[in-house]
Amino acid sequence: MTTLYGIKNCDTIKKARKWLEQHNISYQFIDYRTDGLSHEQLKHFAAICGWQQLLNTKGTTFRQLPDSDKAELDEQKALALMLAQPAMIKRPLLQHHEQYHLGFKPAEYQQIFGISV
Repeated sequence: MTTLYGIKNCDTIKKARKWLEQHNISYQFIDYRTDGLSHEQLKHFAAICGWQQLLNTKGTTFRQLPDSDKAELDEQKALALMLAQPAMIKRPLLQHHEQYHLGFKPAEYQQIFGISV
Protein backbone atom coordinates (compact mmCIF):
# COMPACT_ATOMS: atom_id res chain seq x y z
CA MET A 1 0.00 0.00 0.00
CA THR A 2 1.18 3.47 -0.85
CA THR A 3 0.02 6.53 1.05
CA LEU A 4 0.74 10.15 0.23
CA TYR A 5 0.33 12.68 3.05
CA GLY A 6 0.04 16.41 2.53
CA ILE A 7 -2.30 19.28 1.76
CA LYS A 8 -4.40 19.06 -1.38
CA ASN A 9 -3.79 22.60 -2.69
CA CYS A 10 0.03 22.40 -2.34
CA ASP A 11 1.81 22.63 -5.72
CA THR A 12 4.35 19.96 -4.77
CA ILE A 13 1.55 17.61 -3.74
CA LYS A 14 -0.14 18.22 -7.09
CA LYS A 15 3.10 17.32 -8.90
CA ALA A 16 3.58 14.15 -6.83
CA ARG A 17 -0.02 13.05 -7.34
CA LYS A 18 0.22 13.70 -11.08
CA TRP A 19 3.46 11.68 -11.24
CA LEU A 20 1.88 8.74 -9.38
CA GLU A 21 -1.19 8.82 -11.61
CA GLN A 22 0.88 9.05 -14.82
CA HIS A 23 2.75 5.93 -13.71
CA ASN A 24 -0.47 4.08 -12.80
CA ILE A 25 0.53 3.76 -9.15
CA SER A 26 -2.45 3.39 -6.86
CA TYR A 27 -2.22 5.32 -3.62
CA GLN A 28 -4.27 6.74 -0.83
CA PHE A 29 -4.08 10.48 -0.28
CA ILE A 30 -4.38 11.79 3.28
CA ASP A 31 -4.95 15.54 3.55
CA TYR A 32 -3.69 16.84 6.90
CA ARG A 33 -6.34 19.56 6.93
CA THR A 34 -9.34 17.56 5.74
CA ASP A 35 -8.60 14.13 7.18
CA GLY A 36 -6.79 15.34 10.26
CA LEU A 37 -3.55 14.30 11.90
CA SER A 38 -3.18 12.96 15.41
CA HIS A 39 -0.37 13.80 17.79
CA GLU A 40 0.59 10.11 17.85
CA GLN A 41 0.76 9.96 14.06
CA LEU A 42 2.89 13.10 13.86
CA LYS A 43 5.17 11.75 16.60
CA HIS A 44 5.56 8.54 14.60
CA PHE A 45 6.49 10.51 11.46
CA ALA A 46 8.98 12.56 13.49
CA ALA A 47 10.55 9.42 14.96
CA ILE A 48 11.10 8.01 11.48
CA CYS A 49 12.03 11.16 9.54
CA GLY A 50 13.37 13.36 12.34
CA TRP A 51 11.37 16.35 13.53
CA GLN A 52 13.96 18.75 12.09
CA GLN A 53 13.43 17.25 8.62
CA LEU A 54 9.65 17.16 9.01
CA LEU A 55 9.36 20.83 9.99
CA ASN A 56 9.31 23.00 6.88
CA THR A 57 11.24 26.07 8.04
CA LYS A 58 11.46 27.46 4.49
CA GLY A 59 7.69 27.77 4.04
CA THR A 60 5.68 30.94 4.41
CA THR A 61 3.70 29.66 7.38
CA PHE A 62 6.84 29.08 9.46
CA ARG A 63 8.55 32.29 8.36
CA GLN A 64 5.50 34.33 9.39
CA LEU A 65 5.55 32.98 12.93
CA PRO A 66 6.56 35.39 15.68
CA ASP A 67 10.23 35.07 16.62
CA SER A 68 9.18 33.84 20.06
CA ASP A 69 7.56 30.77 18.45
CA LYS A 70 10.70 30.04 16.42
CA ALA A 71 13.09 30.53 19.34
CA GLU A 72 14.47 27.53 21.24
CA LEU A 73 12.75 24.98 19.02
CA ASP A 74 12.76 21.46 20.33
CA GLU A 75 10.77 18.42 19.28
CA GLN A 76 7.84 19.10 21.59
CA LYS A 77 7.47 22.70 20.47
CA ALA A 78 7.91 21.79 16.78
CA LEU A 79 5.26 19.05 16.99
CA ALA A 80 2.82 21.46 18.62
CA LEU A 81 3.43 24.00 15.86
CA MET A 82 2.95 21.39 13.12
CA LEU A 83 -0.25 20.09 14.71
CA ALA A 84 -1.64 23.61 15.01
CA GLN A 85 -0.64 24.51 11.45
CA PRO A 86 -0.16 21.45 9.21
CA ALA A 87 1.18 23.67 6.42
CA MET A 88 4.44 23.62 8.39
CA ILE A 89 4.91 19.92 7.69
CA LYS A 90 7.25 19.26 4.78
CA ARG A 91 5.35 17.83 1.85
CA PRO A 92 4.75 15.35 0.52
CA LEU A 93 5.37 12.50 2.92
CA LEU A 94 5.22 9.27 0.94
CA GLN A 95 4.80 5.94 2.70
CA HIS A 96 5.56 2.94 0.51
CA HIS A 97 6.23 -0.57 1.84
CA GLU A 98 6.79 0.74 5.39
CA GLN A 99 9.43 3.19 4.12
CA TYR A 100 8.92 6.94 4.42
CA HIS A 101 10.21 9.56 1.98
CA LEU A 102 9.97 13.35 2.39
CA GLY A 103 9.65 15.72 -0.54
CA PHE A 104 9.11 15.05 -4.22
CA LYS A 105 11.76 14.53 -6.86
CA PRO A 106 10.78 12.49 -9.93
CA ALA A 107 14.13 10.66 -10.00
CA GLU A 108 13.68 9.54 -6.38
CA TYR A 109 10.14 8.35 -7.06
CA GLN A 110 11.40 6.39 -10.07
CA GLN A 111 13.90 4.65 -7.80
CA ILE A 112 11.34 4.05 -5.02
CA PHE A 113 8.89 2.42 -7.44
CA GLY A 114 11.52 0.67 -9.59
CA ILE A 115 10.65 2.54 -12.77
CA SER A 116 13.39 2.76 -15.37
CA VAL A 117 13.66 5.87 -17.50
